[in-house]
Amino acid sequence: MAVTAALVKELRQRTGLAMIECKNALKETDGDVSLAIENLRKASGLKADKKAGRTAADGVVVAKVAEDGSYGVVLEVNSETDFLARDEGFLAFVNTVLDKAFETKATTVETLVEGDLEVKRQELVQKIGENIKIRRVSLVQPESGVVGAYVHSNKRISALVALSAGDAVLARDVAMHVTATNPTVVNPSDMPEDIVNKEKEIIKAQPDMAGKPENIVEKMMGGRINKFLKENSLVEQPFVKDPELTIGKLAKQSDAQVLSFVRFEVGEGIEKKEEDFAAEVAAQVAASKA
Repeated sequence: MAVTAALVKELRQRTGLAMIECKNALKETDGDVSLAIENLRKASGLKADKKAGRTAADGVVVAKVAEDGSYGVVLEVNSETDFLARDEGFLAFVNTVLDKAFETKATTVETLVEGDLEVKRQELVQKIGENIKIRRVSLVQPESGVVGAYVHSNKRISALVALSAGDAVLARDVAMHVTATNPTVVNPSDMPEDIVNKEKEIIKAQPDMAGKPENIVEKMMGGRINKFLKENSLVEQPFVKDPELTIGKLAKQSDAQVLSFVRFEVGEGIEKKEEDFAAEVAAQVAASKA
């Protein structure tokens, strides 16, 4: 893969490193941004990826919670362009899909891409000329407790949170925090073993570990792993509206615990093809002269 200016720019945004460092790192990984970040962390002790994930598709994410807070759904619908994502017809379709997902307590997209909704989707595609896709839906319904939702004003990030107690205001505040910080798990103990092991590999490969006795390495690594777990676990994170409180302590003030959360960001994990319009025009001109 060619190392394009767009890839260098993305790596700079995600790491904060100089352009030449980013360019060289991408050359070594043949344009693989994620692998470049991992190598940079090993080589320079880079603290973390500043950006949680590449957003490479357009559309919106929306959410809806029952009046009694007993359950909620969050939904992503993709479009090809940001322009369409602001179109009234597209947003009306999204709301129709959300209503059905809410009424049926949908847990899979398959239940939403059939019947009248599929007809409406196809009609909208034909009218607007862009592909529209119902990408994913998630239901949060605890056995007891309260569910809260937060949708960012641009409809590109949304979260649902389930608490064992408390009220809608508290649940919404925690959901708002989730949209802002993008935690990986609720509690440190929930972190998957493969992620912890990968982090240990990165820490061991950092320059300040070189030449140290194994017992010192293990001690240093333990402290850094604990810090990593706190930074990426929702209940250990400082509340964005009051950094003196962790989310866990905030919930405890209402005799509540965080049970679960779901966070959707538009296009995360989807790689959009980069279009080279200049090259495309040049090719068309060349073809016309042939």
